[in-house]
Amino acid sequence: MPVTVKEMMEAANAAVERIDMAKAQELLGQDGLLLDVRDAAELQQVGRAAGAHHISRGMLEFRADDTLQSHDPELRKDRVIVLYCAAGGRAALAGKLLKDMGYEAVYNLGGFTDWVNGGGEVA
Repeated sequence: MPVTVKEMMEAANAAVERIDMAKAQELLGQDGLLLDVRDAAELQQVGRAAGAHHISRGMLEFRADDTLQSHDPELRKDRVIVLYCAAGGRAALAGKLLKDMGYEAVYNLGGFTDWVNGGGEVA
């Protein structure tokens, strides 16, 4: 049975905890990975969170699968991952994907503006 974007978002939001900046900073201070899943053009336009690692949402499956040559070693199943995008939707979907792939400690910070409004540095 086909699913709608609304249904996908509901499932993603149910599976991936949305956190605030204080919790994100706490997790990142414990060797967590801040992961920006926006497209490259978005980063060029407004920058990114200082220290954030970038993997576009469209490439995430290929970078997260540790059986592939394209695996990104920054993505480890034993590492906390804090995701953000422009507004939080892609981060939620990316988080659910990572959980489906066996990543356990995955959180959604929301959007880039949540980072900035929370006092996060921009690169």
